[in-house]
Amino acid sequence: MLRNGETGDCIGTFEGHKGAVWSVCLDTNALRAASGSADFSAKVWDALTGDVLHSFEHKHIVRACAFSEDTHLLLTGGVEKVLRVYDLNHPDALPREVDKSPGSVRTVSWMHSDQTILSSCTDMGGVRLWDVRSGDIVKTLETKSSVTSAEVSQDGRYITTADGSTVNIWDANHFGLVRRYNMPCTVESASLEPIYGNKFIAGGEDMWVRVFDFQSGDEIACNKGHHGPVHCVRFSPKGESYASGSEDGTIRIWHRPFDP
Repeated sequence: MLRNGETGDCIGTFEGHKGAVWSVCLDTNALRAASGSADFSAKVWDALTGDVLHSFEHKHIVRACAFSEDTHLLLTGGVEKVLRVYDLNHPDALPREVDKSPGSVRTVSWMHSDQTILSSCTDMGGVRLWDVRSGDIVKTLETKSSVTSAEVSQDGRYITTADGSTVNIWDANHFGLVRRYNMPCTVESASLEPIYGNKFIAGGEDMWVRVFDFQSGDEIACNKGHHGPVHCVRFSPKGESYASGSEDGTIRIWHRPFDP
């Protein structure tokens, strides 16, 4: 579903998958959407009409997808342990494959003006950074547990990861650990405030969406309302609100209860 980010009103529904949808994203201009599904496919949609533009068949469940910054490429990953890059200007061409992923792919992102790919696995810790040109892993950011959420900040400076007991903030250019926060519960997703970078949110098993101070790690707000574990949290592009998706079947939009 596509919804208005300010009001939550439904704009439209993309219909066509025959299995659970594991991942969705919009391109930079919000003109196209992409989705990865348990029906062994990734689809690209016209975000204005809801029509399917392309359908890319896979050999197993597609857990993650991401548009490149220039919107010309689509990256997918999943249970096959293969990262695929599709050229959306030539959708009938075979994708480029990077088949060295050590485990089933959980998250994927683009970095460094589409020169680097970020991925994490469901069955092992760490975040792997791949050189797009060579297809080689150039760096692994070590974590205690499997990374269930990885986000590259809007300005490209930071990588925010969640791996159960901790949220980590990494330098996206030098790959050093900037901050590590021990969480009060098992968290599945985290997101850094995109404008000031001085707050981050996290959600997980205890059904609450918490706001933390970037410098101290202190909890400064707690949002209660979900009736199931929180699987995904993300700030809006301007940071004025944030959304959470839960196992209770709802998405909630929260307006910031704090000053910048």
